Amino acid sequence: MTFPSLRLTYSPRAVQTNDRALPLVPYITQRAGEDAAPDNLIITRHRSGPRLYYADEDPRDRDPRGVLWARCGWNPVDGEGRITGEPQWKLMHPHRQMACMQTMVCQVCAQPARTPLGFIFLAGPRDEDLDQPSIITNQPPVCRKHARAAARLCPHLEGDPLVFLVKSAPLYGVTGTLYGLDGHGVRVVAQPDAPLPYGHRNLGTFLASQLVRRLRSFTVVRLDELLEDLAAAA
Repeated sequence: MTFPSLRLTYSPRAVQTNDRALPLVPYITQRAGEDAAPDNLIITRHRSGPRLYYADEDPRDRDPRGVLWARCGWNPVDGEGRITGEPQWKLMHPHRQMACMQTMVCQVCAQPARTPLGFIFLAGPRDEDLDQPSIITNQPPVCRKHARAAARLCPHLEGDPLVFLVKSAPLYGVTGTLYGLDGHGVRVVAQPDAPLPYGHRNLGTFLASQLVRRLRSFTVVRLDELLEDLAAAA
């Protein structure tokens, strides 16, 4: 498998154009042609128990906490630095999602997402129980500049997202697929609906596809009011 540089790069021109021939596509959006790579998975014994590997594993196959990640192709970029390929609007590229969530950069432009008031996270209008003390999300943050664009472009947000202004969003865990061994070799055991938290005993044989954070110390706000407050604080 060919890996891109670990350094996040994204041309600002890709998201600052008024040319309708150059539509805005979020960095995390998967593109046509970025298909799942052959997995050639194996399970071997490790001192901590069974562990899932790729037969030709590269260090970049694992996140900083040692969890194995699903492989996915990377399309080339054009002369302006834009990722090529038709957007697959309902899909997030697993490694680009992970990179944005790990480094807390904007899911649209891959630039730092922190604002003077905190981080902006968006969720679908019916996704979360707001009576809960914390929220689990697989949606990377958005920067002030692209909050409206993310709300408009992501089908899941339906143009009317819940908007969280967040002071604390620690890493929680991963979503993906649990593997095991039978007489025919490595096989899928389960695809849990809920994410597995880091430290879970099953992570050794888990193949991650999305990184998840827990939103704590947050307030739910109206997007228009938040953007007005941010403009005043600038």
